[in-house]
Amino acid sequence: MAAAKKSPETPLLRAMSDAVLAMTAAHQVERVLQLLAESARTLVGARYAAIGIPDGEGGFAAFIHTGMSDELVARIGPLPRTHGLLAAMLDEREPYRTTDIREDPRFEWWPDAHPRMKSFLGVPVISHGEVIAAFYLTDKRAAREFTKADQSTIEMLAAHAAIAIENARLYERSRELTVTEERNRLARELHDSVIQMLFSISLTAEAVTGLIERDPDAAKAQAETLRDLAREASQEMRSLIFELRPAELESDGLVPTLRKHIDVVRRISHKRIELSEDGYERQPLPLEKELFRIIQEALNNAVKHSEAQRIGVSLATKNGSVAIAVDDDGVGFDPSDPLIRTRRLGMTSMEERVEALGGEMSIKSKRGKGTRVQVKVPLAR
Repeated sequence: MAAAKKSPETPLLRAMSDAVLAMTAAHQVERVLQLLAESARTLVGARYAAIGIPDGEGGFAAFIHTGMSDELVARIGPLPRTHGLLAAMLDEREPYRTTDIREDPRFEWWPDAHPRMKSFLGVPVISHGEVIAAFYLTDKRAAREFTKADQSTIEMLAAHAAIAIENARLYERSRELTVTEERNRLARELHDSVIQMLFSISLTAEAVTGLIERDPDAAKAQAETLRDLAREASQEMRSLIFELRPAELESDGLVPTLRKHIDVVRRISHKRIELSEDGYERQPLPLEKELFRIIQEALNNAVKHSEAQRIGVSLATKNGSVAIAVDDDGVGFDPSDPLIRTRRLGMTSMEERVEALGGEMSIKSKRGKGTRVQVKVPLAR
């Protein structure tokens, strides 16, 4: 029996597939919108394209356009985003096409430097019965107007766009919750460690005051305890403040910044922390910022929870990826234990950062056998 022939892939299907894959890989709403606008413009051969997100008050919470140069945008000034067909498409549930946008009664005006556009295609993006965005395409290349086929193409893209936009919003909300959880963790640590130490310092100081005349030797012993408690509180405060302080990655780069961070953590924790960065090649700043936070969170977990004597951090660039490993010789734990995440909030944050970079993360640990966190993310293009 002859094998069934595989149907040839059309350029349109290839372009649509590329657009959907790109949207799936993006997690920030603004980046998703930019990809959508560029994909729509390419798919139907438009000179200009834009996508807008309504703000619920007749205007736009976001408006992303493509096709105009930065110089042209600067000459135009603020774009007219809250009236005419732009605003009308936020209420429409049906696509709209015209050969000349200026002949539509809803058209109002253009700034002096604005291109004189003619053909127009508008398609709403609908999710759960609500318009959550709208495509705007103008000036069909090499044709007088956009066709029904063009409209069907953008409607298909709009169906994928609804899912991509909602997913990006959910991801950003998840990141916001992670940041809130991390702040709460720092607040709990501040309360559980520093505030309790300060309370102990206060009680010890009172004891010293009462013993100075009655029992000088006992007062001296309490004073030494008071000194030790003050040092511990100071070290803990420095540790928490350092976590909140932004690293100077722009000027120094990842490796020098990481060295400084490890030096501080080493002094505060009194642990042996080793850094290996042979073969690492400096990456663009946005990627290095994320890599630093991933390493910072893995190192923080090891210092706080592992009871390790030695912690190793390695960083390398190889086979088109950045490879990170943080290992310790501590008490270990069961990574599958759901209660672990309530005590180690950085694990969730690390996973989300790695996922956003298109990478992979694994945690290998056994009780009494230490822990190894491995991360691999693709190099920035």
